Amino acid sequence: MMADKIMTEFNRSNWARPEFVRQYRDNADIYIVERRRMIGITKSFYKHFLSVRKENNILDLGCGDGIITHKLLEIDESMTATLIDGSEDMLNKAKERLQGYDNVNFIKASFQNVIEKGLPARDYDFTVSSMAIHHLAMNDKRELFRLIHSRLNTGGYFMNIDVLLAPSEALDNWYMKIWEEWMDDKRAELGALDEPSADVIRRYKDAEENKPDTLDSQLNALRDIGFKDADCFYKYGIFAIYGGKKQDKAEKGKTNESV
Repeated sequence: MMADKIMTEFNRSNWARPEFVRQYRDNADIYIVERRRMIGITKSFYKHFLSVRKENNILDLGCGDGIITHKLLEIDESMTATLIDGSEDMLNKAKERLQGYDNVNFIKASFQNVIEKGLPARDYDFTVSSMAIHHLAMNDKRELFRLIHSRLNTGGYFMNIDVLLAPSEALDNWYMKIWEEWMDDKRAELGALDEPSADVIRRYKDAEENKPDTLDSQLNALRDIGFKDADCFYKYGIFAIYGGKKQDKAEKGKTNESV
């Protein structure tokens, strides 16, 4: 019964519809504010904190078409990557993008599957997710964060690129306005996306599968679970990058001594 419920929940979402997935994938640079910059920041983070190691084990949650893993492989071909997504169409595109890499594995599973059954039984040096975790309610976000933390090697990092809930209506109104302006400018530049920007925002707001939470609530959840240096690394309206580190015992000891 639980498995049926999990599959039904995912199948009710837009991400089970291949035509929706294709439209999103084809227009991602328009829909997502500063998408290319955020991917660049992810690469910078990886190079700064993880590239000194070799043969890092990477987990890409809600991998989509595999663009994040692909960009990381461009700077570190020694890494091994596990990509998880609930969409068969997205996984197929990820397999196409990463064709030729032998050190990648693909798993079809929704976040609900992951929360119910757990992550693959191995530890990771870097777990990344992009534009996916906002589909979970806050209690499920916390459970996913716990799973991520439990499967990180000590000294490993978690990074999430995602949309947030504004802390007030006034800010939300402004954030939606700058998002609309971004899409209008990008559509004029790229000559794509016939759908009005205001309709894209309205669809995002109305979709039951979108369950964003505030930045503060998610950072506090990471800290409560035990992540060190939990912080926002970048933010533009509702679009943000945040994450933290699984500290080792020596760092925990220093923290306790300073209290």
